[in-house]
Amino acid sequence: MNDDIAPFRIDVPQADLDDLTLRLSRTRWPDQIPGSGWDYGVPVDYVRRLVDHWQTGYDWRRWEATLNAYPQFMTEIDGQDIYFLHVRSPRPDALALILTHGWPGSVVEYLNVIGPLSRDFHLVIPSLPGFAFSGPTRERGWNRHRTARAWAELMRRLGYQRYGAIGNDAGSFVSPELGRVDSDRVVGVHVTQIFSFPSGDPAEFASLTPADHEALRALRWFHENKMAFNVLHSQQPQTLSYAICDSPVGLLGWHAQLMGEELDPDFVLTNVMLYWLTGTATSATRFYYEDAKVDAAEAAGPTTVPIGLAMFAGDFVSIRTFAERDHQRIVRWTGYGEGGHYAAYLAPDVLSHDVREFFAALPQS
Repeated sequence: MNDDIAPFRIDVPQADLDDLTLRLSRTRWPDQIPGSGWDYGVPVDYVRRLVDHWQTGYDWRRWEATLNAYPQFMTEIDGQDIYFLHVRSPRPDALALILTHGWPGSVVEYLNVIGPLSRDFHLVIPSLPGFAFSGPTRERGWNRHRTARAWAELMRRLGYQRYGAIGNDAGSFVSPELGRVDSDRVVGVHVTQIFSFPSGDPAEFASLTPADHEALRALRWFHENKMAFNVLHSQQPQTLSYAICDSPVGLLGWHAQLMGEELDPDFVLTNVMLYWLTGTATSATRFYYEDAKVDAAEAAGPTTVPIGLAMFAGDFVSIRTFAERDHQRIVRWTGYGEGGHYAAYLAPDVLSHDVREFFAALPQS
């Protein structure tokens, strides 16, 4: 296995930006039933506003420079290119953390926590295999389990004997799995969701609180109204690809369903740009397909490393009864009245404080 780690710098050719500008100018807009809002999906007026900003107010080069201000690297693990930011703390004895994003996010999710967290931690922030500069994937099998094994190898290459794992969205699947596959080195796992669902055993429901039942109702609503992306990614990612790889507005509309109007346009567009400019819109969706095809034996048994959960308002509501079935050592469970799904971006100080408190309570060696 090649252990080489090479410095990396983003330098998007101007021709790619010019091509994007031309494509945006030639958008063929869909119709919409007047007054239907979000009932049928992402509304045209919302996407039009984003595209107008994309054409007249958005500056990719500024965001490119922002990313390039941090040390970036590329390595190959298990036949796959892995791109990552590596920001060292001024404290030489600091614990290292590996932070994993999800879809339709990217490493941009974590830019606002680099400052507060790097005071006390070394930070490794990779793109998931198949996402942005870590893509596209070229073979089957890049699910959460294979990704976790790749992360363990990445941390070994960087020389970290003990480290913690942070996750949001898909990262909240990968990070606990990393704790499972590298339990001798992972101090603890901190996530913003614990995706544990009813098993079908009626006994599980006996201890549910009224708040838990409300969370179940919210989960049912999400499943019935917002899970189309999950079904399509898990079953037909290649069929979707012709729309989101050829049309930047198609990609934006598809991603906007899980970003929403509370996020500022630059954040939404920069995440979309990382998929568009790297041609990884399709390979990113394949993560869902690969995860849906996981062998049951590969996912058997609860995790045993310490886990901390920080739940934020407006995001998935985890239910502890189900979570404790899947994770034996939940040592911190905290809810916040702000933040949303992209808490690292929207509430960086709150998330950083929770991360710091979680790891401070754990043995480091």
